[in-house]
Amino acid sequence: MIEFSEIRKVYSIGAVTIEALAGVSFEISEHEFVAIMGPSGSGKSTMMHILGFLDTPTSGTYLLKGQDVSRLRSNRLADIRNEDIGFVFQSYNLLPQLSALENVLLPCTYSAHAMNGREEKTRTLELLERVGLKDRMNNRSVEMSGGEQQRVAIARALMMDPPIILADEPTGNLNSQGAREILDIMKELHADGKTIIYVTHDDTIGAQAERVIRIQDGHIMADERN
Repeated sequence: MIEFSEIRKVYSIGAVTIEALAGVSFEISEHEFVAIMGPSGSGKSTMMHILGFLDTPTSGTYLLKGQDVSRLRSNRLADIRNEDIGFVFQSYNLLPQLSALENVLLPCTYSAHAMNGREEKTRTLELLERVGLKDRMNNRSVEMSGGEQQRVAIARALMMDPPIILADEPTGNLNSQGAREILDIMKELHADGKTIIYVTHDDTIGAQAERVIRIQDGHIMADERN
């Protein structure tokens, strides 16, 4: 499903050049649950941003479902991102002025395959129920705990039924109970057939994945199956 071939990412800050990824190559198959692990500054977030089209590689090839997406224009990348990838971020990225229901509906605004209003509402309620928040659908994010906000973010990521979920440190701001709830949801989504790519520095979480890709200083140091 996903193939990185010699992906490099170089940033220039004034006279300083930083190689965040140094020729990274790997494949991720459909329905896998993969943890990308490494210390701060290892390049794992850069890898995640390229996987999700939030950044582009300096060189190398990125194939998604057999298509070379490393050279596509930004508008086409946006279409693919909305259809094929659901994002879950550490900081939730909810719009605070909107209710949980309205936040989950947001991906429909950018989709070329929009549902009608009734279908959108039905799916939103189904997703909020799945993450245990149907009774909180009219609450804004400021009225929710961190764990509840992250569950809203997961429901939003699922709105367009993407085959891939990219989770970038989704439990980093949560207590142990909230973290367990989010990980349980990710495991359920994987059991339902989603491909899960989970960035973390937590070995406890990494042990729950089928496979761990360890990265340090922009290089893959290990690619192991649990």
